[in-house]
Amino acid sequence: MPFWTPEIYAARRPRLLRRGAIRRALSSWFDAQGFLEVETATLAVSPGNETHLHAFSTEERRLDGTRIPLHLVTSPEFQLKKLLSAGETRIVEFARVFRNREQGPLNAPEFTMLEWYRAGETTEKLVEDVATIIALSADAAGARAFSWRGVDCDPRAALERITLSTAFHRHAGIDLEAVLDNRDLFAAALRATGIRTAPDDTWSDLFSRVVSERIEPQLGNGRVSILERYPISEAALARPCEDDPRFADRFEVYACGIELANAFGELTDPAEQRRRFEADMAEKERLYGERYPIDEDFLKALKSMPAASGIALGFDRLVMLATGAGSIDEISFTPRQRALP
Repeated sequence: MPFWTPEIYAARRPRLLRRGAIRRALSSWFDAQGFLEVETATLAVSPGNETHLHAFSTEERRLDGTRIPLHLVTSPEFQLKKLLSAGETRIVEFARVFRNREQGPLNAPEFTMLEWYRAGETTEKLVEDVATIIALSADAAGARAFSWRGVDCDPRAALERITLSTAFHRHAGIDLEAVLDNRDLFAAALRATGIRTAPDDTWSDLFSRVVSERIEPQLGNGRVSILERYPISEAALARPCEDDPRFADRFEVYACGIELANAFGELTDPAEQRRRFEADMAEKERLYGERYPIDEDFLKALKSMPAASGIALGFDRLVMLATGAGSIDEISFTPRQRALP
């Protein structure tokens, strides 16, 4: 039955009200912390330049007949960083973002991304933010615990901190540092632990397979996990760690095995950023036969962008866990009809 059927909507409404309560609680917290809540454009020259993210594309038709290719953004990141370059120091956005080829209980082609940046502050401060925001969300929803497919997580417990190197050793029996620069050695390590490989797998393919099959299911069990210090090749917009440039100042947040957020100590070197974008777009073209343009204004803005840390959190996933929903559609006011009975 359609979601607008009164009895169907009445059954869904309590979770939607809790979604609003979470949004208000977080907006109030950010305001009290001195953040400026902003709204950035959803149409852009570049939707983002990550290999495996796919955009919705359109065009602007001007009165003189000119047609300008545009894309719906996969993240507000480029626009928010331009505001850092303009002089803002603490900014936050509840942004509507769009990702093609993404459907399922945890994914939707259109969703809300909670993204915030702190100029002049480190990712350690973002870890503190995450702990506060997750607890606040649970309080606003009246949730004692998060649960997903039999895995429980205490949203108020102290966070688990685990590096990628430790996670690879603990959950996959692989010495990540020993295979950082050797694809064939990495593939052999996967096969020795029973993980499938293919002849055309890249190093990144192998890395992603270990993370998805062996590591992610173990994270956020009992308490929220912070998975940190990614190999530099797996952090397109993050700066290298000061103590070891083989790894990046990046962390991800997990609850009940679900990825909630992705954080960076932001890269501000425009030449290095261009190199990474071009490499990612070459790989995208190889895999999918398409590539997106690079936002040249973004690279120009990086020249004057201050040192900063930023994080993108899937607001719908957070609401889903805080309200006990089984899918993102259950906490969407106007869900995709095909996803409902």
